[in-house]
Amino acid sequence: MQGDVTNIATHRLIPDSPGQDFDQNDGRGAVEPSWPRKIPGALLGCCTAMLGLLYLLIVGTAMAPFLLRPRTRPRALAALASGARRIAALDRARRFVFFGDRFPEHYKSSDQKILRYLAVRSYTGLLCTIVVGLLGFGAILAAVLAVRLVQGRLDLQELLTQALLGGVLLFLDVQGIYSLAVLDTRLARECFGPSERELLRQRIDELATSRAAIVEAVDAERRRIERDLHDGIQQRLVALAMLLGRARRSRGRNPEQVDALLHQAHQESQEVITELREATWRIYPSALDSLGLREALSGVSERCSVPIRMDFEVDSPLPRTVETAAYFVVSECVTNAAKHSGATAVSIRLALHGAVLVVQVEDNGTGGADPSGSGLTGLRSRVGALDGLLHIDSPLGGPTTITAELPCA
Repeated sequence: MQGDVTNIATHRLIPDSPGQDFDQNDGRGAVEPSWPRKIPGALLGCCTAMLGLLYLLIVGTAMAPFLLRPRTRPRALAALASGARRIAALDRARRFVFFGDRFPEHYKSSDQKILRYLAVRSYTGLLCTIVVGLLGFGAILAAVLAVRLVQGRLDLQELLTQALLGGVLLFLDVQGIYSLAVLDTRLARECFGPSERELLRQRIDELATSRAAIVEAVDAERRRIERDLHDGIQQRLVALAMLLGRARRSRGRNPEQVDALLHQAHQESQEVITELREATWRIYPSALDSLGLREALSGVSERCSVPIRMDFEVDSPLPRTVETAAYFVVSECVTNAAKHSGATAVSIRLALHGAVLVVQVEDNGTGGADPSGSGLTGLRSRVGALDGLLHIDSPLGGPTTITAELPCA
């Protein structure tokens, strides 16, 4: 049975500035395209904007009678949006090729969003075309001015006046192109990916779900602690009290029996201390504070009946919350492997990849781990509370591999 994958993460959008770029597939910063690559993309954007403007003028005008009638309006809007979606797909491909933008692959914009994008893009594209035309016209005037200067037909006063005006116009043109490029990026972000409001709503839903899962996991952990205390430590304390009571009643009548009972009581007290120590370690391991994560995990290996091989590839210090989550991931996985899977070997690997701690636990047991079980559900909630990812791969017959990705930032 293939375990499910818990993926609690926010969408990563392209930034507002055209000088930045992020890959939404992996969240890492992508290589910024060079300006010689962006300039053809901006010019091509003017062409696609003009295409969108012509489409809205011609097709929109032709379908205006159907758009005005309530009965035919839905179908007319759908037909108009269908063509607009094809033009928007060209813009999406342009952003990918020339600007290196990545958008969610399975996100589908609504018809209203597509039509609004095409209308705004037509307006901004027309402005960009005008600005680029003015820039080209200014370049021609600068060439004419240079020719007159070489021929000696231009005095100093006129040269300074023309240079001042040309510099101001060049600054305005460049600033206008940059502003329109920023606006183009924002429009693409709003159309081809979730909007800020949608992301905020999704984030609120994720936090609400995570909070409910954490509360449920805390209650389940409390019930487990109570069950361990009642069925384990309490029963041993009752047995210890009975042994001491028997030894007290036998005092003065049978010294040998008293010695035997006291010996049993001493052994029982040692076992109570051992179980109490294990219970406190399951609640919170004090070795994390005093010795660190590596030594705390070594304690898990020593207490486990299954041989464990551990690779600890973390050199820099980790946040306390990350260390605690990593410890409980390893402890729960090792406990499940020893009790339920019939494993004869467990492999643990901790590695730091950038700002993410990857914790992987693999055992050679029978597999078939239930992701909806209380233990794995608790791990899912604990990892999700840190905006981490939990991957569970446990086919029937094994092996079982559980991987947790914990952000350290």
